Amino acid sequence: MNSVTYANMVRFILLVGLQVVVLNHINFLGYINPYTYILFVILFPIKNSRTLFVFLSFLMGLTIDLFSDSGGIHAASCVSIAYARPLILKFCFGTIYEYQTIKFDTVEFGSKLLYITILTVIHHLILFSLEIFNISKIILTLQKTLFSSIFTIILCILITIIFSRKTK
Repeated sequence: MNSVTYANMVRFILLVGLQVVVLNHINFLGYINPYTYILFVILFPIKNSRTLFVFLSFLMGLTIDLFSDSGGIHAASCVSIAYARPLILKFCFGTIYEYQTIKFDTVEFGSKLLYITILTVIHHLILFSLEIFNISKIILTLQKTLFSSIFTIILCILITIIFSRKTK
Protein backbone atom coordinates (compact mmCIF):
# COMPACT_ATOMS: atom_id res chain seq x y z
CA MET A 1 0.00 0.00 0.00
CA ASN A 2 1.49 3.34 -1.01
CA SER A 3 1.44 6.53 1.04
CA VAL A 4 -1.29 8.19 -1.07
CA THR A 5 -3.69 5.29 -0.49
CA TYR A 6 -2.86 5.29 3.22
CA ALA A 7 -3.38 9.06 3.45
CA ASN A 8 -6.78 8.80 1.75
CA MET A 9 -7.88 5.99 4.06
CA VAL A 10 -6.88 8.04 7.10
CA ARG A 11 -8.60 11.14 5.66
CA PHE A 12 -11.79 9.11 5.05
CA ILE A 13 -11.87 7.76 8.62
CA LEU A 14 -10.99 11.08 10.27
CA LEU A 15 -13.53 13.09 8.28
CA VAL A 16 -16.30 10.58 9.00
CA GLY A 17 -15.36 10.59 12.68
CA LEU A 18 -15.25 14.39 12.85
CA GLN A 19 -18.60 14.70 11.09
CA VAL A 20 -20.40 12.05 13.12
CA VAL A 21 -18.97 12.76 16.56
CA VAL A 22 -18.67 16.56 16.50
CA LEU A 23 -20.19 18.38 13.54
CA ASN A 24 -23.55 16.60 13.32
CA HIS A 25 -24.31 17.97 16.79
CA ILE A 26 -23.70 21.60 15.77
CA ASN A 27 -26.90 23.31 14.70
CA PHE A 28 -26.77 27.11 14.90
CA LEU A 29 -30.11 28.91 14.65
CA GLY A 30 -31.83 25.75 13.45
CA TYR A 31 -30.36 25.65 9.95
CA ILE A 32 -26.61 26.16 10.03
CA ASN A 33 -24.72 22.86 10.08
CA PRO A 34 -21.19 22.31 8.72
CA TYR A 35 -20.47 19.31 6.49
CA THR A 36 -16.69 19.12 6.26
CA TYR A 37 -16.71 15.47 5.20
CA ILE A 38 -16.91 16.74 1.61
CA LEU A 39 -13.19 17.54 1.93
CA PHE A 40 -12.65 13.89 1.03
CA VAL A 41 -14.26 14.51 -2.36
CA ILE A 42 -12.58 17.89 -2.76
CA LEU A 43 -9.04 16.69 -2.00
CA PHE A 44 -9.13 13.23 -3.57
CA PRO A 45 -6.19 12.74 -5.99
CA ILE A 46 -6.99 13.54 -9.60
CA LYS A 47 -4.90 10.81 -11.22
CA ASN A 48 -6.90 7.94 -9.68
CA SER A 49 -9.64 6.02 -11.48
CA ARG A 50 -12.83 8.02 -11.88
CA THR A 51 -14.97 4.93 -11.23
CA LEU A 52 -13.14 4.30 -7.96
CA PHE A 53 -13.51 7.96 -7.03
CA VAL A 54 -17.28 8.01 -7.61
CA PHE A 55 -17.62 4.73 -5.67
CA LEU A 56 -15.59 6.06 -2.72
CA SER A 57 -17.63 9.27 -2.76
CA PHE A 58 -20.79 7.18 -2.62
CA LEU A 59 -19.30 5.17 0.24
CA MET A 60 -18.44 8.38 2.11
CA GLY A 61 -21.98 9.71 1.71
CA LEU A 62 -23.52 6.36 2.61
CA THR A 63 -21.39 6.14 5.76
CA ILE A 64 -22.57 9.59 6.85
CA ASP A 65 -26.16 8.57 6.02
CA LEU A 66 -25.88 5.45 8.15
CA PHE A 67 -24.68 7.41 11.16
CA SER A 68 -27.13 10.30 10.58
CA ASP A 69 -30.16 8.17 9.65
CA SER A 70 -30.78 10.48 6.69
CA GLY A 71 -31.96 8.05 4.03
CA GLY A 72 -29.36 8.48 1.30
CA ILE A 73 -29.30 12.26 0.83
CA HIS A 74 -25.61 12.53 1.69
CA ALA A 75 -24.74 9.70 -0.71
CA ALA A 76 -26.67 11.39 -3.53
CA SER A 77 -25.01 14.74 -2.82
CA CYS A 78 -21.51 13.22 -2.68
CA VAL A 79 -21.96 11.28 -5.91
CA SER A 80 -23.27 14.42 -7.62
CA ILE A 81 -20.25 16.53 -6.72
CA ALA A 82 -17.89 13.64 -7.50
CA TYR A 83 -19.41 13.38 -10.94
CA ALA A 84 -19.28 17.15 -11.53
CA ARG A 85 -15.76 17.59 -10.11
CA PRO A 86 -13.80 17.31 -13.41
CA LEU A 87 -15.81 20.17 -14.94
CA ILE A 88 -15.31 22.31 -11.87
CA LEU A 89 -11.59 21.51 -11.74
CA LYS A 90 -11.24 22.55 -15.37
CA PHE A 91 -13.21 25.75 -14.72
CA CYS A 92 -11.22 26.70 -11.61
CA PHE A 93 -7.71 25.59 -12.56
CA GLY A 94 -7.70 25.52 -16.37
CA THR A 95 -4.57 24.11 -17.98
CA ILE A 96 -3.08 22.90 -14.71
CA TYR A 97 -5.98 20.43 -14.52
CA GLU A 98 -5.60 19.50 -18.20
CA TYR A 99 -2.10 18.19 -17.52
CA GLN A 100 -3.15 16.72 -14.15
CA THR A 101 -0.43 18.56 -12.27
CA ILE A 102 -2.62 20.13 -9.57
CA LYS A 103 -1.20 20.10 -6.08
CA PHE A 104 -3.70 21.75 -3.75
CA ASP A 105 -0.94 22.94 -1.44
CA THR A 106 0.68 24.96 -4.23
CA VAL A 107 -2.26 26.47 -6.16
CA GLU A 108 -3.18 30.07 -5.56
CA PHE A 109 -5.67 30.76 -2.79
CA GLY A 110 -8.33 32.36 -5.03
CA SER A 111 -8.59 29.31 -7.28
CA LYS A 112 -8.73 26.98 -4.30
CA LEU A 113 -11.43 29.09 -2.64
CA LEU A 114 -13.50 29.18 -5.84
CA TYR A 115 -13.17 25.41 -6.25
CA ILE A 116 -14.20 24.66 -2.66
CA THR A 117 -17.05 27.19 -2.84
CA ILE A 118 -18.57 25.78 -6.03
CA LEU A 119 -18.43 22.17 -4.85
CA THR A 120 -19.79 23.07 -1.42
CA VAL A 121 -22.71 25.09 -2.76
CA ILE A 122 -23.64 22.33 -5.24
CA HIS A 123 -23.41 19.70 -2.49
CA HIS A 124 -25.49 21.70 -0.04
CA LEU A 125 -28.11 22.69 -2.61
CA ILE A 126 -28.66 19.04 -3.54
CA LEU A 127 -28.53 17.93 0.09
CA PHE A 128 -31.08 20.42 1.38
CA SER A 129 -33.32 20.08 -1.68
CA LEU A 130 -33.55 16.36 -0.99
CA GLU A 131 -33.92 16.88 2.77
CA ILE A 132 -36.76 19.39 2.55
CA PHE A 133 -38.20 18.11 -0.77
CA ASN A 134 -40.93 20.71 -0.93
CA ILE A 135 -41.05 23.39 -3.62
CA SER A 136 -43.12 25.67 -1.39
CA LYS A 137 -40.18 25.82 1.04
CA ILE A 138 -37.64 26.98 -1.55
CA ILE A 139 -36.66 29.97 0.61
CA LEU A 140 -35.83 27.67 3.52
CA THR A 141 -33.81 25.44 1.17
CA LEU A 142 -31.83 28.40 -0.16
CA GLN A 143 -31.38 29.83 3.32
CA LYS A 144 -30.01 26.54 4.70
CA THR A 145 -27.80 26.17 1.61
CA LEU A 146 -26.35 29.67 1.91
CA PHE A 147 -25.61 29.71 5.63
CA SER A 148 -24.41 26.12 5.90
CA SER A 149 -22.23 26.66 2.82
CA ILE A 150 -20.57 29.70 4.33
CA PHE A 151 -19.85 27.84 7.57
CA THR A 152 -18.63 24.74 5.72
CA ILE A 153 -16.37 26.75 3.38
CA ILE A 154 -14.76 28.56 6.32
CA LEU A 155 -14.11 25.29 8.15
CA CYS A 156 -12.80 23.55 5.00
CA ILE A 157 -10.39 26.42 4.28
CA LEU A 158 -9.19 26.40 7.89
CA ILE A 159 -8.68 22.63 7.83
CA THR A 160 -6.74 22.77 4.55
CA ILE A 161 -4.56 25.59 5.88
CA ILE A 162 -3.89 23.84 9.18
CA PHE A 163 -3.03 20.50 7.56
CA SER A 164 -1.15 21.96 4.60
CA ARG A 165 2.17 20.28 3.77
CA LYS A 166 3.57 23.40 2.18
CA THR A 167 7.03 24.21 3.47
CA LYS A 168 8.58 27.64 3.22
